[in-house]
Amino acid sequence: MKTLRLTRAVQAAVVGIAMAGSVATARADIKDYEFQLADQAIKAGPDRIITVRLINKATGKPVPDAVIFATRLDMAPDGMQEMATKVTPVPGSEPGTYRFKATLSMAGGWQLSLGAKVQGETGTVENKLVIRAEK
Repeated sequence: MKTLRLTRAVQAAVVGIAMAGSVATARADIKDYEFQLADQAIKAGPDRIITVRLINKATGKPVPDAVIFATRLDMAPDGMQEMATKVTPVPGSEPGTYRFKATLSMAGGWQLSLGAKVQGETGTVENKLVIRAEK
């Protein structure tokens, strides 16, 4: 009888350790994700397309199907954060790529601020990317 209890206890412990180990390795940290600009410089003007990639820094792979809920584009790098413009999402061309249409009314530094939720992760990916608008 003691042998049966001991065997069951060992089996339960092995299953518990296996489950705990798989949960710990399956989840990434929200800090493992970041947005990257596809192009650092874009021509100034109306209806310009800004393309960004969301990647998992640990694997280097693109992250598709993120929910981007916060976008802001302003001239904060040039000290004019009050000079903001509307940002409209447009369909991406490949998984993990996110595109936005905006009017870059003048040449200079523009800051794209993004907030996104990654499926299966807790927390928010937040990045501020600097774009150079050229004449």
